[in-house]
Amino acid sequence: MHASTTPTAAVSQRRIVHQTRGQTHGPITRLVSPSDLGESLKPFVFLDLFDTDPQAFSGFGMHPHSGIATLTLIQQGSTRYEDSTGKHGVLPEHGVEWTQAGGGVWHTGGPIAGPRVRGFQLWVALPPALENAPAFSQYLAPHDIASCGPARVVLGAYGGVDSPIAPTSPMNYLAVVLRDGETWRYDPPQGHSVAWVAVSGGQLQSSALLAAGDLAVYDTSTQAIDFRAIGDAEFVLGSAVPHPHPLVLGSYSVHTSREALRRGEEGIRREGARMRAAKAVDVA
Repeated sequence: MHASTTPTAAVSQRRIVHQTRGQTHGPITRLVSPSDLGESLKPFVFLDLFDTDPQAFSGFGMHPHSGIATLTLIQQGSTRYEDSTGKHGVLPEHGVEWTQAGGGVWHTGGPIAGPRVRGFQLWVALPPALENAPAFSQYLAPHDIASCGPARVVLGAYGGVDSPIAPTSPMNYLAVVLRDGETWRYDPPQGHSVAWVAVSGGQLQSSALLAAGDLAVYDTSTQAIDFRAIGDAEFVLGSAVPHPHPLVLGSYSVHTSREALRRGEEGIRREGARMRAAKAVDVA
């Protein structure tokens, strides 16, 4: 069934099995980590909600990843970006950054002076065929991302709408805005038994009441999920076929085996050495 905003008297019967507000450090709230909820939500292994005044937070220094893809969704404001694939620029409000780290990538970013910057950063665990592949990055303007009803299809495919980002495994990641009193039903694709939602604005009635800052995990099934907005509400929703591999963790990496992690961390060191040498040449 396609997404719609047709009113319905029913609230979602799909049960929420876990609800959290994560851990907040400064402008960042960590809602999911690979060492906690990431194990049950994989391939979604990490989720940060960020909300900051650009004058109070300059951003992150250049840092590496391997074995994962990172997806940054800007809901308010704009950010600068740069990565070791050679891309750099400004990501505007409602823009998306997709960095497929594979065998090693470095990137940095931070808010642009102006209004508050708010959004989410997601990490996706990659399958063995991609976890040490060459790094790849993709930056999408707001008009690049099509909608199905109130949902922008950031990653995956839903209701006949495909994301421009090639999926690394069967999953959806949707950015949804509902006005006060609107309802919406999400019908997961076949096999998408992992499902969660994170709210960044307003309140949602599902099988429980969710407020801004909440993350809710649904039971393992493919049952539809219903939402009703209480006030204007903004949230992201993820669903997927479960990632069937273990999570082997490094400092900046998530892989499927110790050997894959070793190769990824070696790739990070190699890419870091290349960047330092290039900078020395530039300075000279």
